Amino acid sequence: MSAGPLVVEIICTCLLAAFILHRYGDLRKQHILVTLATFVAWYFSFMIIFILPMDVSSTYYRQCRRDSMPLTTTTANLPPSNMTSSTTSTTTSNTSDDIITTTSSLHPIHGPPMLCEEPLSHVPDNVLPALWRVVYWTSQVLTWLVLPMMQSYSNAGDFTVLGKIKSALIENAIFYGTYLLIFGICLIYVAARPDLDVDGEKLKVIGVTASNTWGLFVLVLMLGYGLVEVPRAFWNSSKRGYTLSRTHFKIAKLCTEKTEAEEALEDVLDETKRLAENIKYNHPLRKNMDTILAKCPESLRNSVRNKMDDYEDYESTQDGISEKIMVKLHKKVMQSIQLEKRTQIQWTMLMEKVFDVEDTMNNENNQDRLFRRTYNTDYNQFVRAIYTPRVEWYWKCKIRPWFMMGLSIILMIFSFMVVWSECLFFIKDPILSLFAVFIDLAQHNYDYVYIEFASILTISYICFCAYYSVFQIKIFNYYYIAPHHQTNEHSIIFTGMMLCRLTPPMCLNFLGLIHLDSHVTSEQNKEETSYTQIMGHMDVISIISDGFNIYFPILIVLLCICTYFSLGSRCLSFLGFQQFIGDDDMTQELMDEGKELVKRERRRMERKADGDARRKMWNERFADRDSSSKAFKDIPSGAERRGMYTTARSPDDNDRTELLRQVEPLDYNDSHTTDPLADSSTSYQSQPPSRFNLSRPSNKPPRGIFDDV
Repeated sequence: MSAGPLVVEIICTCLLAAFILHRYGDLRKQHILVTLATFVAWYFSFMIIFILPMDVSSTYYRQCRRDSMPLTTTTANLPPSNMTSSTTSTTTSNTSDDIITTTSSLHPIHGPPMLCEEPLSHVPDNVLPALWRVVYWTSQVLTWLVLPMMQSYSNAGDFTVLGKIKSALIENAIFYGTYLLIFGICLIYVAARPDLDVDGEKLKVIGVTASNTWGLFVLVLMLGYGLVEVPRAFWNSSKRGYTLSRTHFKIAKLCTEKTEAEEALEDVLDETKRLAENIKYNHPLRKNMDTILAKCPESLRNSVRNKMDDYEDYESTQDGISEKIMVKLHKKVMQSIQLEKRTQIQWTMLMEKVFDVEDTMNNENNQDRLFRRTYNTDYNQFVRAIYTPRVEWYWKCKIRPWFMMGLSIILMIFSFMVVWSECLFFIKDPILSLFAVFIDLAQHNYDYVYIEFASILTISYICFCAYYSVFQIKIFNYYYIAPHHQTNEHSIIFTGMMLCRLTPPMCLNFLGLIHLDSHVTSEQNKEETSYTQIMGHMDVISIISDGFNIYFPILIVLLCICTYFSLGSRCLSFLGFQQFIGDDDMTQELMDEGKELVKRERRRMERKADGDARRKMWNERFADRDSSSKAFKDIPSGAERRGMYTTARSPDDNDRTELLRQVEPLDYNDSHTTDPLADSSTSYQSQPPSRFNLSRPSNKPPRGIFDDV
């Protein structure tokens, strides 16, 4: 018995949640409460996934101990019927001693038999129930109470805490209504049954049942998409032509979104600027206006600051400006800035991806087998020492396509196993669930390491497919999960809620797949996991426990078929939403448009690179000149020399004689050495002194120098 594996998994799960949160969220700009709440939601969801296999192995260990315990009563040594009462008592006592002695001889330490080997990850029986109680109920409180309010609170445009809370309650009214509808139906069903009495324990079970029912419904939808799309994504990534065409399509589609986002931001900033110019320093809403301007670009703030005359007092006339208008404007400013920034980052990412694919296709026929990039990628020295151009060529041109194809085939097999088991896991004899067969064979051999490994592999793949679908959700840019710190607070909280709601029903579904759910096996003497004991049995609502939770997952087959034939994408394309469909004319037009956009971007980057190269060449050419000019640093500058030789101006002097006296002699023999990239506004006095104007000074000013005086 050791707590080491449990501690390691807790630490690794914490690091995983922190890494994903850092990749998608912007920790520097997010509110600290949003970061903490989302981190706890992700952390506890991952903890349930990775610690549940330890609970499974401990359950089989307890079952082994229970099956191996000897009987505590026997009929072989019972006293005869003609014995007296005292004799019977004495004999019974002796018999009990004999039984105890026999048991002690079989099990000298009063523990399980030697056949039941204790798992390496086994912990005391009271540890996992306490852990599940904290993790499960904390995640439920977060997903149903805290996170929805925090999500609406972060997206509200109000300027006060009370106003944000009020807006959050109004926005979540519909959401809570759907959940209360399910809870109310379950409560009416229980109240209508005469054989059931509603008490606190049953209300808790009803609440858990309503939550799991909602979560299982969403889980089936997510798995129906992810089980097909995950293997297909790896398979398509091995085909460079397909990847290039799909990236061109995404670039063309993103170009439209990027243009719309920029135009929307310009309109919002113009509206903000007009409103800011009408609000004076003593206006009642001036403080709210400053809050809005703080989120705007620096150029707009400077423009507004230059045009605002704070010395003009605010006149209490009807100007049409109300707090409600400013709340709407504040919300529009936050959404527009975030959308414009995200589309710009996505544009850069897609361009880097398409350049990488084109470079890979161009480097396939290199005879020297060295990968040459069009644009250099910044790698640190340690990575470049390992990931050399030769290694990069072998990986991208030779190994990576075959690796992706092999991984895709393995994931296809896993997906088929999951779909097969989801459709047939409720059949007990014969056992048709493939995962139940594998776990049952390991149980008979008491191979707890294999049990945990198979359980982690199975539930991790189911979790990955479901979470992959969550991270692919893009609902009219309302929820949009983007990497590189481009996910806003509203969407990052949405992912935390979805993970907390999907994980518990996913775990119950997994326990059903391996036949550790009593509603599937219908065995009364079988041990249950600590996780099931904490959640409680849903026998209160038999329709859901024995019907919906068992037979509803069969719909995964239908959803997988629809995903395989891209029926959802075709329907969206028919409704006017642009989707990547290979045999569609609109798709081909967007692909051609994407090619032109890539060519245009490549030409722009080439011009920029040429300009940087010329600038670098000029800087290197005049580096010697700059170094030689430092040798004369002790020579007074033009301004100092003017101060040394300038005399006080007399009343008879005019501007022309003043300029003639202060002019510095020039030498045109050094004019050809002027840097062509220097600023044209720089005066000749700022140029470093050369050896020509020091050795041959001229007292005659150049011709025409005072023509503009």
